[in-house]
Amino acid sequence: MKSVEITKGVYRMGVNIEPGNLFEGIWSIPDGTSINSYVVKGDKTAVIDLTQNKDDFPRSITSQMEEIGVSPANIDYIIVNHMEPDHSGWLRKFRTKNPEMEIYCSQKAVPLVNEFCGIFDHVHAIKDGETLDLGQGKTLQFFDTPNIHWPETMMTFLVEDKILFSCDAFGSYGEVDDNAVFDDQLSSDQHEFFKKEALRYYANIVASFSAFVERGLKKLSGLDIRMICPSHGIIWRENPAVIVERYARYASYLKGPACAEITVIWGSMYGNTAKLVSEVIKGIRSEKIPVHQYRVPEDDIGFILADAWKSAGIVLGMPTYEYQMFPPMAHVIDDFNRKKVQNKKAFRFGSYGWSGGAEKELGTATEKLHWDFLESVEWQGAPGEAEMKMAFQRGRELAVLVKEFASKACD
Repeated sequence: MKSVEITKGVYRMGVNIEPGNLFEGIWSIPDGTSINSYVVKGDKTAVIDLTQNKDDFPRSITSQMEEIGVSPANIDYIIVNHMEPDHSGWLRKFRTKNPEMEIYCSQKAVPLVNEFCGIFDHVHAIKDGETLDLGQGKTLQFFDTPNIHWPETMMTFLVEDKILFSCDAFGSYGEVDDNAVFDDQLSSDQHEFFKKEALRYYANIVASFSAFVERGLKKLSGLDIRMICPSHGIIWRENPAVIVERYARYASYLKGPACAEITVIWGSMYGNTAKLVSEVIKGIRSEKIPVHQYRVPEDDIGFILADAWKSAGIVLGMPTYEYQMFPPMAHVIDDFNRKKVQNKKAFRFGSYGWSGGAEKELGTATEKLHWDFLESVEWQGAPGEAEMKMAFQRGRELAVLVKEFASKACD
């Protein structure tokens, strides 16, 4: 990739994690994702976040720095917004090239700089709102924004140019092309792609910290932000309010209501539970409510989380397996708890063989999620006509509840 001038004296450098990898070792990224680093040049020079120490990432970023006349020898400050290794993994080796570079980070990041990188000197813990004057009209201001999404996360604001370097906040999955770095360079299809990938990134990475997102947005609301430069995804220079509004909306789903949509997740051992899926969906659609359908374990949990996070309604179709929940569904529910997929209208259906038990375990597993369940449809063996009719009816009932509860559609 090539370096890109954002505005006079401010540059973006980037690499792409290629499709086929797993983000954080967990999340599927079929379209890859970018890692962005930034340089601000005044009388003094600061680099804001680095990259992962893997593949040819350091070499690529070094080459892009050289394009703008920057090398470790003339960098005065490293601003560490976030110590997760995709942004700081190269920090140890990079700093050895110029041990006089001053590291600016949050107070909570200092022990991580010590332990992750073995760096103890020239590490400056910022105070919330503190500024750093680089000269030539380039003043950086630092804000503690903890738990978006690590406790030590902070953001950096370039005061004169009104640019927010937000690290993992306002980011998305998806590779970034040299010719489409900014929101105003994207086609309609590309905008739609990054909208979906921003939601998926939020649901996978940030969702459980939504209360902190809301606090962070409140803290930043007094800033006149003209551009947002995240560490993953595109730069928002034409209309940064779009991604801010989306993040505010995503965060609001924690307490609900979410969108007037229903996500149906189902799994079946021998086809008996599967026979009711279409009837449930017909019932939902009879009330003109959008449906997202996933089968486990075949479908990826990262995509399931995204639609479940924004849906006001959840349907779970699963059989009992050895007195308990069908294991792939138990995994989904575990992730829902970890990511706090809360305050949903819900319904469960499923078959059992010699004994039930999934229903009891589901109640215990979702207790902290505060889901409002309709009466389940559960049967032994193969479903009959009565179960088919009841599945349609429950789907319709859930859709009616979702319309009343959500009271809004989402784009």
